[in-house]
Amino acid sequence: MSTIEFDAAVTDSRPKRRATEPMPVRRAHRPLLCMVGLMAALVLVATVGMLVDDRRVLGESVWLKPWKFGLAFALYGLTLAWLLSRPHRGQRVTRWLGTVFAVTGVVDVGFIVLQAARGSFSHFNNADPDPVNQVGQIVFTSGVPGLFLANLVIAVIVVRQRLVDRPTTVAIRAGLLLAVLGMAQAYLMGFTGEQRVLDAYGRPVLLGAGHTVLDHNTDAARDGYTDAGRDGYIDAAHDADGMPLTHWSTTGGDLRIPHFVGLHAIQFLLIAVIALALLARRFRWLRPERTRAELITVLAGGCAAVFALVFWQAMRAQSLVHPDAATLGVAAGLLTTLAGLTVLVLLRGRDLNRRSGAASAAVRPRE
Repeated sequence: MSTIEFDAAVTDSRPKRRATEPMPVRRAHRPLLCMVGLMAALVLVATVGMLVDDRRVLGESVWLKPWKFGLAFALYGLTLAWLLSRPHRGQRVTRWLGTVFAVTGVVDVGFIVLQAARGSFSHFNNADPDPVNQVGQIVFTSGVPGLFLANLVIAVIVVRQRLVDRPTTVAIRAGLLLAVLGMAQAYLMGFTGEQRVLDAYGRPVLLGAGHTVLDHNTDAARDGYTDAGRDGYIDAAHDADGMPLTHWSTTGGDLRIPHFVGLHAIQFLLIAVIALALLARRFRWLRPERTRAELITVLAGGCAAVFALVFWQAMRAQSLVHPDAATLGVAAGLLTTLAGLTVLVLLRGRDLNRRSGAASAAVRPRE
């Protein structure tokens, strides 16, 4: 992915490289780009699989999970490859960590694909005595911390540095921090309770955990328990009627939602950077770098607020599509706050542009 650059008509300043700063990294991060290529190919294969393979688990195609993971890793890997190509201190370490991320990602997603092809489960499937599953679970569960730690260390190294212009730097810093939070939050899925499910061939499988948080006082949750009493297993069939495509739960809280928001906030913020740069060609008050950086800061705060809101909602066993009064009230307050901050930034940007134009007119030589 090429550098995000804006011409002189758009930006009023560019970061100048000092003699002590590292030279730009010209070569692409090949391991990450190879991972992206493999994930893109997986998306195509899984798309065909969903069309020609009628096997289903939890009410969805066995190939939907590989499709979603392939798309997610392709997007994040492409973003990370572009990020690590920028000049920064500690780039040897970050490039090595990028390789760790790429290799681990291919291995972990590869196990997800293998289990999908076998019509079984990859996540939390520790009870299945099948030898392939047992070996795969060891590799799979060992790789997840590798992905998290590699991303965490990259974030620690990069987040304190200015890599491109101010708006892009704000987007990178906020996006990496949210990605770390999104990965860390996913570990809570391991504490949602055991689930009794059926694989694609109707065979019972006991999963050690899941992604859905159910309120045990509701009829839906009570219906999901067996005669085992308080130690009964949550029936994952409640997720079969989930939302379209994502299949996020409509009967309880779903921890995949904040996980998704955290991981993909960086792409949203970088797209916003590009959009503001293009708008700045038409609206002069968006041309000051400071104004665009402040707008990205407000958007980053909004992403963090959305992450916190959907996480809070999921932990209260509440579906995204069935918010209660408390959730709606907090959401309204967040929207009002973000709208107010955006208006303030835009007003200050207009004032800054007006004063800048007046100063230019004052120093313009008379003819």
